[in-house]
Amino acid sequence: MKTNQELQTDVQNAIKWEPLLNAEEIGVTAKDGVVSLTGVVDSYAKKIEAESAAKKVIGVKALVEKIEVELPKSWSKTDAEVANEVLTGLRNNWSVPNDKVTVKVEDGWVTLEGELPWNYQKDAAKSAVNYLTCIKGVTNNIKIKSESHDVIEKKDVEDAIGRSWSVDNSDINVSVSGTTVTLTGTVDSWYQKDEAGRIAWDTLGIWHVKNELAVDYEYAFS
Repeated sequence: MKTNQELQTDVQNAIKWEPLLNAEEIGVTAKDGVVSLTGVVDSYAKKIEAESAAKKVIGVKALVEKIEVELPKSWSKTDAEVANEVLTGLRNNWSVPNDKVTVKVEDGWVTLEGELPWNYQKDAAKSAVNYLTCIKGVTNNIKIKSESHDVIEKKDVEDAIGRSWSVDNSDINVSVSGTTVTLTGTVDSWYQKDEAGRIAWDTLGIWHVKNELAVDYEYAFS
């Protein structure tokens, strides 16, 4: 098991390795597997890159992210201008169906709403916005409403997760209730938790995924 200092150092080094980030802008603390990120950055893209870098570090069980975004004055735009850039970004992403996502902007913070049939489309909508220099943050409130009326089979979800070389499914439990899939159990990295959730979301007919997998680095050596 890593000490708090070792985990803190590993996360700091992961952040230093990302070309987009300036490690001096981001504070890192670690205690019992819980990593906290603080600081001020000049773009929302840097905020999500720091979070992503921390999640990939072995030993991180949970993340508290309190990084603030303060845009340079030269990047400042009205909410109407921001909304137009967001709409353009959505239109330019082929994975996002036209006219299915609505946009609200308040003081540079973007909220996405609407209904889409697949979760990958919801993720694509947020990705289309994440790296715009004029935004302070994104809330993705898009709901998934599958067009399929097929019954979700538990074994189909289990088999899909089991086919992934990157996920150890030996302690992943799948339960199905209506259009909701719940994942419980333990994996040894945050990446595996996210990947198992992503695969579950690809199930035909799904509306909700409850990813309750616990992350425990020591599990891999037990």
